[in-house]
Amino acid sequence: MNRYIRYCLVFLIPVLFIFSQCLHKSKPADPRGPSYAGSAPCLKCHKDVYQNYLHTAHYLTSRAASPATVHGSFKSDSNTVAFNGDIKAVMEKHGDSLYQVSYAGEKLLQKQRFDIVIGSRRAETYLYWKGNEVHQLPISYYASLHKWANSPAYSADSVNFSRLISARCFECHSSYIQNLPDDKGSVAKSDSLDKSTMLLSIDCERCHGPGAEHVNFHTQNPTEKKAMFIAKIGALTRAQRMDLCAACHSGNLSMMAKSTFTFKPGDTLANYKEGERFHRLQEVPKMDVHGNQAQLLIGSKCFMNSRIECSTCHNVHDNAVKNVKTYSQYCISCHSEASHNFCKLAPQLGNTINSNCIDCHMPVKTSNAILINGPNNLTTHPFQVRTHLIAIYPEESKKIMAFMKLVNK
Repeated sequence: MNRYIRYCLVFLIPVLFIFSQCLHKSKPADPRGPSYAGSAPCLKCHKDVYQNYLHTAHYLTSRAASPATVHGSFKSDSNTVAFNGDIKAVMEKHGDSLYQVSYAGEKLLQKQRFDIVIGSRRAETYLYWKGNEVHQLPISYYASLHKWANSPAYSADSVNFSRLISARCFECHSSYIQNLPDDKGSVAKSDSLDKSTMLLSIDCERCHGPGAEHVNFHTQNPTEKKAMFIAKIGALTRAQRMDLCAACHSGNLSMMAKSTFTFKPGDTLANYKEGERFHRLQEVPKMDVHGNQAQLLIGSKCFMNSRIECSTCHNVHDNAVKNVKTYSQYCISCHSEASHNFCKLAPQLGNTINSNCIDCHMPVKTSNAILINGPNNLTTHPFQVRTHLIAIYPEESKKIMAFMKLVNK
């Protein structure tokens, strides 16, 4: 009997060990490392903030493609983009999957599935996996046009499925993805990405830093109300808070010395950029309105002469879309007749001055970085963004004054 038990133990112990390892691995570790907890534990203590954040542009900047997350029409009367000749791209739904399909006449040329959605409120572009590589689909959806059109800077002569997307693109549109080594073992030069490490959306720890220690402490000490072992955004300097936003909102004028996936609250952005150009203010007026919000704001006299920063007007946990009247309240909280820095056009504008400073001093501008090509090489710029270079724009003031004259007739 003892021999039988020994044989059973010899057999069962390895089996139990393997089984325990499987259970342990049922919840995969965060690919960023053991210091990260993932966003799910945040829900327990920060329910309202967490649930509200799920609807924000930051969270929705990347997500898995599905009929619920792709907003362009797949109906037969509005799912086709015609190119030169008889070339066309058609958005097609097959079962639960969505595809972009190119045709020459009725001949199918290429078919690729929507895998990832990038962007949310103004426009969406789409990516697909091809082995370990990510490519951009040739057709994007532009909310301002309410239709499909070729993806930015794509040719109008053919349907191109080959544009490669690197990890650098994911640095501003996701929380993490890892490069795979190339044939020579180099990760830095590799275009192959590890799909198993991909974390879509901008999650809590992307801005607040690693939170595993914070979660563990407060799980074990639920009565402790002071936030421990987590970056306190309010305790950072103004420059550090600006750099935190600028990690994604400062464009691509500089080559990156290292991945901003490793950027944490309190880090200095200059350490991440080669040939640092972030603070060259003379270049600010020439910057495109898309993606360069931090530099544009820093180049504004309002920024230089006050304490305003990104969070003065923006609460990233808030999914509400504010109007010009709401934003104008931030302006008039500093600019007043008593402070002798009020708008000189106030007498002509009357009550309008209290509800719309923004259209004059932060007008909506067309982005030259995002254009689409139409038939006969005609280009349009469908993407408009409110500039963050706060300044006096005489042409915009003239428009407002002309409108006021019409209203008061």
